Amino acid sequence: MGLSLLLGTPFFIVFGRLSDRIGRKKIIMTGCLLAALSYFPLFHALTAAGNPALARALADSPVQLLADPSECSFQFNPTGTVKFTSSCDVAKQALANASVNYASTAATGRALVRVGDAELQVPTAAEGDAQFRAALNESLRAHGYPASADPEAINKPLVVLILTILVIYVTMVYGPIAAALVELFPTRIRYTSMSLPYHIGNGWFGGLLPATAFAIVAQNGNIFSGLWYPVGIALMTLVVGILFMPETRGRDLRD
Repeated sequence: MGLSLLLGTPFFIVFGRLSDRIGRKKIIMTGCLLAALSYFPLFHALTAAGNPALARALADSPVQLLADPSECSFQFNPTGTVKFTSSCDVAKQALANASVNYASTAATGRALVRVGDAELQVPTAAEGDAQFRAALNESLRAHGYPASADPEAINKPLVVLILTILVIYVTMVYGPIAAALVELFPTRIRYTSMSLPYHIGNGWFGGLLPATAFAIVAQNGNIFSGLWYPVGIALMTLVVGILFMPETRGRDLRD
């Protein structure tokens, strides 16, 4: 991460300067488009490069969750105050936290997790889930799911390259954005007008990302499905920006 940030940081200057020549909007919109198109392949590649054992297990050892759909909650919990206690919820939390893809099958009664030929009954939160989580982890390890990435197996140059690309996407938006926001509003309302969208974007949309992404992953059973949240935000920004954001390069700041 540190090396990728060092490699990517100069591109703030590159894209800021380029926006002085060709315009802010083109670069910001291009960054959003590239992110939306490439997040999924980049994060699949990052998994394969950073934790190849996990990538193999995801492909070779699928996990199945058999549960009553009426007991399965959408686990969106941004404040950490909501309790999800059914056996289905306990299973989804454990599987999502273990970075395991799973397929859901409707069933009646208590939830059941099937890993290969092993079947694990899932307790409710009230019954205590420590024993289930330990048994699940043991079964996952037996089927090739690693407890953590093996440092010797990490393709470090490729990981650095992928992370640097992700940093460059950030620089494409943030290099021109300060100038674009200053030029977008007249002086008398500039500070308020810049502050409001900037902090809604970073505070609300960015702050809700972990809770939203986890809920999507737990709901769908695919560890990459949480990427739909940032992809959706990037596409929304792209559409709104193309339709409503003017090009501001060269605008008189005293007006």
